[in-house]
Amino acid sequence: MTRSRLTLLLLTLALSTFAFASSHREAPLITEDPTMDNTDVYVFRSPDAPDTVTIIANFVPLEEPSNGPNFYRFSPSGLYEIHIDNNGDAKEDITYQFRFRSDVRNTGTFLYNTGPVLTLDDANLNVRQFYTVTRVTGARRTGSSSALGNEFQVAPANIGPKSTPDYAALANAAVFNFPNGGGKVFAGPRDDSFFVDIGGIVDLLTLRPVQQLHLVPPVAASAVGVDGLKGFNVHTIAIQVPISQLVAGGGVPATPAATNAVIGVWSSTSRSRVTLLTSGSDRRQTIGGNAQVSRLGMPLVNEVVMSLAFKDIFNSSEPSGDAPLFTSNETFRNRVLDPETAKLMTALYGISVPPAPRNDLVQVFLTGLPGANQPPNVVPAEMIRLNVAVPVTAQPNRLGAIANDLGGFPNGRRLADDVVDISLRVVAGVLVEGFNKSPNNALTDGVDANDKPFLSTFPYAPLPHQGFESRPHN
Repeated sequence: MTRSRLTLLLLTLALSTFAFASSHREAPLITEDPTMDNTDVYVFRSPDAPDTVTIIANFVPLEEPSNGPNFYRFSPSGLYEIHIDNNGDAKEDITYQFRFRSDVRNTGTFLYNTGPVLTLDDANLNVRQFYTVTRVTGARRTGSSSALGNEFQVAPANIGPKSTPDYAALANAAVFNFPNGGGKVFAGPRDDSFFVDIGGIVDLLTLRPVQQLHLVPPVAASAVGVDGLKGFNVHTIAIQVPISQLVAGGGVPATPAATNAVIGVWSSTSRSRVTLLTSGSDRRQTIGGNAQVSRLGMPLVNEVVMSLAFKDIFNSSEPSGDAPLFTSNETFRNRVLDPETAKLMTALYGISVPPAPRNDLVQVFLTGLPGANQPPNVVPAEMIRLNVAVPVTAQPNRLGAIANDLGGFPNGRRLADDVVDISLRVVAGVLVEGFNKSPNNALTDGVDANDKPFLSTFPYAPLPHQGFESRPHN
């Protein structure tokens, strides 16, 4: 292949990899509404409370910690939701809904705080946010709903040593209990737990530690990866719920083979629809209800599977529509069964990948793996599936299930799971007989861990970076 033909191929294939940062700025329209942008979803058995499941949904990508005095916040006009499918039919059976409101004590000052903030109700905290949580059983818009307690308070921004001298105490105070043993909840800024070499990935899938043999001249492996999210925060909603309140039929499944052991999880955000008025006439069109603007389950699907034509459509869709789309629309179907990223691996690195159709990828991203996290009579749909009966791993491996750690991705997703390396290797075919070999099973972006250690207790995600000391990428 000539250099010009290779360049043309790479430019074409690069469209599928331009937003590899899990779900940060993954689709054109949602980039214009960052407060509603899902960035990551995590779901795992709680290591210190194994009778519960922790679900973490992150929003607002690439928060620079010192961006005040109007620090980042949840949108008061948005609806944030976490959905659970507990019977494999691609429809939500349980939904947790979060609605936020903002409160400004003194509008006569520009300050976020007027002095040191020592407690959540400190008079010096001028700008506050509160939220309600509603649990819906059945369809998200028509099911039976119940409020989970009264208002809870959002953890404030981590401003600096003068304003928030003991931020850990403030954040801990923002962990609340649901009534009647319903679990725990937290909302507020945290460190972005996702780790990835964004700069390398978007530069035509450059994996810095891996030699690029098919370029002219070849590019040798040169460096470890650079964590493109180092030093940035997100806004986190986290819940910890007893397993018995999430699975079909209640109770805790006795074995991973139990018919109710697998749950599917995804998050979404929605905006209120609007009334349109035409100037100079009496024409009026009112569109009620909520319009979904973002959706996220498995990491990297909207980023490296969906084409630009489908990204916004995917964000407005529901998992129950995935099966008809998958079976009837050749564009979506072929992008799963014959992914562009695999072709790019061959073009850049000379890697032999399994031929299409890639049914192994359908299992990872749409149905769950047989015998692991695939529910009976599953309807193909994009969501994170967790077998809640798989024991918590005493010594977790960052490569999860492909390293025989069945408690990790793609069986759920823990904070420390290296979903980029796992996904690179899965796309290269390590789940297909004959392809679990070098270099397929050694692909890496060179970023193996988060820039801050995770916590040992709920909500597990690290405290947010401080504004005063903010130095993203050093």
